[in-house]
Amino acid sequence: MVEPVVLPHTIRGAGPHGVLALHGWFGDRTSFEPLLEHADGERFRYAAMDQRGYGEARGIEGAYTTAEIAADALALADHLGWRTFSVVGHSMGGKVAQHLVALAPERVRAIVGVSPVPAAGAGFDSDAWGLFRGAVDDPAARRAIIDLTTGGRLPGVWLESVVAASLACSTRDAFAAYLQDWAGVDFHDSVKGSPVPALAVAGAHDQALSPDVMRATWMEWFPNARLYVFQDAGHYAMDETPLALLAVVEDFLASLDAAE
Repeated sequence: MVEPVVLPHTIRGAGPHGVLALHGWFGDRTSFEPLLEHADGERFRYAAMDQRGYGEARGIEGAYTTAEIAADALALADHLGWRTFSVVGHSMGGKVAQHLVALAPERVRAIVGVSPVPAAGAGFDSDAWGLFRGAVDDPAARRAIIDLTTGGRLPGVWLESVVAASLACSTRDAFAAYLQDWAGVDFHDSVKGSPVPALAVAGAHDQALSPDVMRATWMEWFPNARLYVFQDAGHYAMDETPLALLAVVEDFLASLDAAE
């Protein structure tokens, strides 16, 4: 692994509770804007980070693994002077959140996975793998994935906008390499039984990372886990139900502050 670096990031809020925000495979740090523009800045300080090969970090090369992202995220926490912090990760970023638990369990106050990829990987069959692998070079495959994971119920204009954003915000090499890692690498034994509080947020319309997948993974591995299911969302709750998602996330994180 190359040396960790402090990657481009956006800070929102000035509260005492630091929160790293880690984006998914199709996004960059701007994916969190629908949440962060209404976040409680007096209670929380959010740091949304671009990952290598994405956003303003498109020119920063690396191995493009979730373990590498976790090391870079820890470097950002150090840069910000956060001895402890919480993590909110969407999809691939949810797997990174679990890597941070494995890497520095004493520093992670809590993790929130928004449709998170499990630490065991995606569990794709051959058909699913073919679709996702095809998305590296085929925008139509990206659109099909987004449509599938939101239940085939959202406007085509929005689907096309997510595809266009994903093509613009990431390099091909990073996009392809991260897929191999988040879909296939299994490190769940490193987090199984961790006492770190964990909230899994799932959308009822997500055909890939469904509530049942969360029950079989996060809810089994983390003794202090909770599951929240949005009935009106699929894989992209940050776009589909942003204010409701923010309320669930911040209520969970605030409950930790109250208990300490």
